[in-house]
Amino acid sequence: MGKLKEAILLYFKGLGMGGADVVPGVSGGTIALITGIYEELLSSIKAIDLEAFRLLIKFQWKASWEKINGNFLVVLLAGIATSVLSLSKVITFLLKNHPIPVWSFFFGLIIISAILVLRNIVKWRAVTAVALALGILVAFLITEATPASTPEGAWFIFLSGAIAICAMILPGISGSFILLIMGKYEYIFNALNERNWLVIFTFIVGCITGLLSFARVISWLFKKYHDHTIALLSGFMIGSLNKVWPWKVPVEYRINSHGEQVAYITDNVMPGEYYDQLSENPMVFQAVLFVALGIFIVVSIEKVAKLRSTR
Repeated sequence: MGKLKEAILLYFKGLGMGGADVVPGVSGGTIALITGIYEELLSSIKAIDLEAFRLLIKFQWKASWEKINGNFLVVLLAGIATSVLSLSKVITFLLKNHPIPVWSFFFGLIIISAILVLRNIVKWRAVTAVALALGILVAFLITEATPASTPEGAWFIFLSGAIAICAMILPGISGSFILLIMGKYEYIFNALNERNWLVIFTFIVGCITGLLSFARVISWLFKKYHDHTIALLSGFMIGSLNKVWPWKVPVEYRINSHGEQVAYITDNVMPGEYYDQLSENPMVFQAVLFVALGIFIVVSIEKVAKLRSTR
């Protein structure tokens, strides 16, 4: 019964990661980090190597499965896949119709997550502070980048998958936003909705390639430079707040695949300027409530995780 409860909890963590990964500006890696499974996820991915493959071809399936922590990966990936396939339309709808509460919720979730993650730093040094500042700067510059028009060839779809998956497992940097910058966010989601298997397969192969190589780098950094890595990842989270600021005004528009005019590039503004430019209610009270809700949820998750570890 205990293992079943753990599997259900892990599945819900996967749901959270998948839900975050479909939103440009929010990272599934952030959810993994604040729910306490980030390092286990990296270790499990890193275990998928030649030795695991040799065990597999020797029909030592149980040993191969245990080596890669197969139960953990399957349950987590099932949760992620469920979210990506089912929540993408819901989140897209909410962002379109209720943008301020949704972005406010993500703002609260990320800011408290960054603070809690920073508490894992054992000893602050000058280089640790530099790593934090560098993370903030890099994430901020990424969120300021203008989405581009890019090729639709298989090589670029593969490259998009490899780069996006690296961002998806980094707290604070959204793989979906990387796809947006590379001009492939809508293209990939249309492929999913239309079951374009060639594009989906090429993208997945790119994801697997990027994941297996990049996870080893991050895992090594955690082992050798734990505090600096934590500071850098926290910086990514803080820098990404620029993307999830609730009050945005459109600067440029484009026509989407449904023939609708949608905002292509936006600027962050204060609530007063938001009202002046758009003559729309900035919903400040609701925004504060949803920021508080995001903070409450993350703190609650951390408290539950601490209670479980204490037991």
